[in-house]
Amino acid sequence: MDATRESEPTPMKNRTTADRKSERELVVTRTFNGPARIVFEAWTKPELLKRWWAPKSTGISLLSCEADVRVGGKYRFVFGHGASEPMAFFGRYLEVTPHSRLVWTNDESDQGSVTTATFEEKGGKTLLVVHELYPSKEALDGAIASGVEAGTCETFEQLDELLVTLGASVRPS
Repeated sequence: MDATRESEPTPMKNRTTADRKSERELVVTRTFNGPARIVFEAWTKPELLKRWWAPKSTGISLLSCEADVRVGGKYRFVFGHGASEPMAFFGRYLEVTPHSRLVWTNDESDQGSVTTATFEEKGGKTLLVVHELYPSKEALDGAIASGVEAGTCETFEQLDELLVTLGASVRPS
């Protein structure tokens, strides 16, 4: 399973890679220009998540964002697109290690994955590795068919843009 997709690199942007590691696993990696503390905050503060989580090219917006980021805490993101029915993504946090690791469930269907995100800082930049473990090959195939890779690449570009605007303005919790 060596299928790899990469976003188009440009001189100023980092590259996102998505690798199918097995029949049930997808791993997405990207280096962000910013310290792990700020990248982690962008993943855990609802007011920041709202600014980058939904791919803009789809016309979908994040209508509401609730995140109780602690072990056992729950999250719920509601997306909308024009007159279509809103769509919710929700689950609970299994692990929270500030500035270095988040693990959560994706409970919106019985085909949901468990996601592990690690944040590793090196020289003021952060290597983000997002590991998705699906319950079956069919569940991962369905996620890929629905455009999860392209959407992730786009949202990571939006996160890159947000980090530029944040600079060091995000304060530690």
